[in-house]
Amino acid sequence: MGKGKRNDREKNVPEGSSGLIKASVSFFCLLLGAVLQGAAMALFLFPHSVPSGGAAGLAILIHHWFRLNHGISLWLVNAFFFLFALRHFGYMWTFRTIFSVALASFTISTLSGQMRLPHGPLPFDLFAGSVIFGAGVGLLIRAGASSGGMVIPALLIAERKNWSPGKVLFGINLFIYLLTSFVIDYKIVLYAILCQF
Repeated sequence: MGKGKRNDREKNVPEGSSGLIKASVSFFCLLLGAVLQGAAMALFLFPHSVPSGGAAGLAILIHHWFRLNHGISLWLVNAFFFLFALRHFGYMWTFRTIFSVALASFTISTLSGQMRLPHGPLPFDLFAGSVIFGAGVGLLIRAGASSGGMVIPALLIAERKNWSPGKVLFGINLFIYLLTSFVIDYKIVLYAILCQF
């Protein structure tokens, strides 16, 4: 009996340690993914008014019209959709996404305000921003979160209409890119689509 109990305890120790390690890795991915996203937008994409997605496109438009900080604009765009996400996708996914958006917005506000770096050549900034942003998205997905924005309405519409989430998201983003290019610069739509790849 004693030996059996000891074996059970020995089995439980690694499981507990494994759970803690997984939680730590997940939290680290969440932190790093959000910071990478914010840095990519603040340092490489937003200086050229290139949106990394639909929410970023709306944030650029809000900044253009009302001169609000890019980070605050991004947070305002996302805040509206979190109410729907909480109801449809659960507390954990929504909380992680809120955290990632808040940290990305904070990173954008901090870097935009503190680091006045000269703009690099557009092709380099577009490439660097896209790679870093993509790495951030990958880490957020690994952490069980998302970058927020148009992902939330796209998933809701796709679920209700039984459409492909990817096609719905592409359609929403394309509309916002076209609006942004009409208001700011027609070339933005091309840069934004290139950024997605």
